[in-house]
Amino acid sequence: MSTTRPYSPGDRGPEPSGASGASEGGMPVTGASEGGGGAPTAAATGRQSRRLSFDGASGVVPLARDFTRQALYAWNWLPAASADRRAAAEDVLLVVSELVTNACLHAEGPDELWISCDRKVIRLEVSDRGTGQPAPRTPHRAGRPGGHGMFIVQRLCLDWGVVRSPGVAGKTVWAELAAPA
Repeated sequence: MSTTRPYSPGDRGPEPSGASGASEGGMPVTGASEGGGGAPTAAATGRQSRRLSFDGASGVVPLARDFTRQALYAWNWLPAASADRRAAAEDVLLVVSELVTNACLHAEGPDELWISCDRKVIRLEVSDRGTGQPAPRTPHRAGRPGGHGMFIVQRLCLDWGVVRSPGVAGKTVWAELAAPA
């Protein structure tokens, strides 16, 4: 687990470009295409992505979960054919909930949710304007209410971290989970 490395080994590189569209809820979404400029397409790389803007939205945690669930259906994670696949999808939904909730509680709310997936890893990114540094509480006290979000993220994810851009307010908290086998 890393909270200092902006991207994990084998990272996706620069942000992919894609055509903007709209989700069923009317929220802006970046489609699955990564084409343009000679870059490999989503079909060639196996990478798919979606983006949800929270601009002016209310009920952002259920909105983020519904958006993520729709992506999991589109990417054939759901409906799950086995208990392991169902558990993997539920883990993704839980991590999205935790990251968006943390942005609500400890920042000024989330700005954007970015989800990308290839054959091995799903990457979740939540950007916000907050200055704080997320970290699991230590020591973790399971019997106490609250303070479990980043501990859950740490336990469920392959890796997670925080990206800050110089001269730009806020941060992006990212997490990666293994795709179901």
